[in-house]
Amino acid sequence: MSDSEDKQQANAAAQGMLQFGQAMMQNFFDAVGRQQAAMQDSSGATVQRLPLPEAEELSRMQQQFAERHAALWSALLQRKPGEQAAPIVEPPPGDRRFSSPEWASSPVFDYVRQAYLLNSQFLKQVSDAVPMADGRAKSRVQFLTRQYIDALAPSNFAATNPEFIKTALETKGESITKGLKNLIADLEKGRISMTDEAAFEVGRNLAVTPGAVIHENELVQLIQYAPLTDKVAQVPLLIVPPSINKYYVLDLQPENSLVRFAVEQGFTVFLVSWKNVGAEGGHFTWDDYVDKGVLTSLDVVRAVTRVKKPNVLGFCVGGTILSAALAVARGRGEEPVESVTLMTTLLDFADAGELGCLVDEASVAAREAAIGKGGLLKGQELANVFSSLRANDLIWQYVVGNYLKGNTPPPFDLLYWNSDSTNLPGPFLTWYLRNMYLENNLRVPGKLKVLGVKLDLGKVDVPAYLLATREDHIVPWKGAYLSRGLLGGDTTFVLGASGHIAGAINPASKNRRSFWVNPSTAADPDEWLEGAAERKGSWWLHWIEWLKLRGGKQVAARGRIGNATYTPIEPAPGRYVKEKA
Repeated sequence: MSDSEDKQQANAAAQGMLQFGQAMMQNFFDAVGRQQAAMQDSSGATVQRLPLPEAEELSRMQQQFAERHAALWSALLQRKPGEQAAPIVEPPPGDRRFSSPEWASSPVFDYVRQAYLLNSQFLKQVSDAVPMADGRAKSRVQFLTRQYIDALAPSNFAATNPEFIKTALETKGESITKGLKNLIADLEKGRISMTDEAAFEVGRNLAVTPGAVIHENELVQLIQYAPLTDKVAQVPLLIVPPSINKYYVLDLQPENSLVRFAVEQGFTVFLVSWKNVGAEGGHFTWDDYVDKGVLTSLDVVRAVTRVKKPNVLGFCVGGTILSAALAVARGRGEEPVESVTLMTTLLDFADAGELGCLVDEASVAAREAAIGKGGLLKGQELANVFSSLRANDLIWQYVVGNYLKGNTPPPFDLLYWNSDSTNLPGPFLTWYLRNMYLENNLRVPGKLKVLGVKLDLGKVDVPAYLLATREDHIVPWKGAYLSRGLLGGDTTFVLGASGHIAGAINPASKNRRSFWVNPSTAADPDEWLEGAAERKGSWWLHWIEWLKLRGGKQVAARGRIGNATYTPIEPAPGRYVKEKA
């Protein structure tokens, strides 16, 4: 074929891809527009359809899109048999979907993957350029764009995934049979398998730190852990995990258990285990979680240890509940704790990340009408939302691995925990969504009442250790940093590497990754980060030294679990954490 014919084909391809890009863009934005138009605000007015970017900017993006596709088509035509050419379009960092050599060795599949990446970049550009004044609505458009892009990846489909074809040929079709069996099994379970679930069992090889349940009510069990040292800090530690997940993310296996680490470091540790509520618990409110969960547990810890002010730690929404409880206690004139640690916790929801973009007046009002006065949000529904935030990692890679390749996912304790979902009471959930994500009321002193007490986080004037993680998609680290301006005591802010779970559960035994520290109390998180020093290893080691300064004197380890009033009910981990949604 002559150069002239090559050029004509490239131009024709460019025009074709320009038309395709316009149709793809219009179809996508029509779909998003229909979804937006179907939503109603509280007044019943229909939301306007999604606007397109300004004409001049859109034309520039379309022209660039056509030129890049022409270059890609031209490179395909000039590629010689058996030759591997350098890609024109690279996947974003960390994207492993097209890393297998089969994608590069075949001109057809190489073109397919690069054309997909070009189309993805184009749609992302367009969604970023949409002229919308409402930041939350624009974030939702960007989120939906990413869901659309991720779902249509050629790696997700048998006909366009060379790895599927290679595996099927090598196994003489056995991988297809296994994939269908995996799909049927997951359809019966109602969720995608992310790990070998037969490899784990709570109480057998997860949540095995020795201890006992010493108190329980209809919402929580309180666990006290047995000492592992001869001497312990006089001041105990109470841990409040998130109620939207099971507590054992903090007590996985001995080598990556934060609970065991704290016990080994000489602390008497207590932990709240939230009940995985069924229909009988669908009436529980935010006030119940504060009262029956945190405040009652604090009373038990004080009674057992005879220490008036324990140290406390809250993780994620557990930290938000804990902070509200401390504000209630301070509003009553009490001095409830010695110090507070908040791990990946939001108190100011001005920057609530991708979850925040999914919460609007219409969605909250719909939840309030459905379950706000009683009922449940099923655990699997909540798990699906969290998985969608990282769809390539938590959905599509398992679709490809389990169903297209017929693989069984390997054992992984964090993913077993991630699949062990919990139900939430409707009144608790809707109050949380409205007052935190939607209206951001906790940050305003006196705006919220809990247990009849006006909340003022500024009165929580104890030392606070605030841990955020740099790649957190659930609690953005800059949003977590804003807690420094709300709490009344001295704050130590630490930024860990990685994401919401992997960054928090970074065991000292492995001492990997890194974290950033800076004594500055700058109001601007970027200013704080600019002056921060990176330290190699686990933030757990930094935190435990901070906590030891608030642990009081060393005393002989307590010889019994509980006391005459709060006697052991059953061994840890207890019944509540084993209940399935």
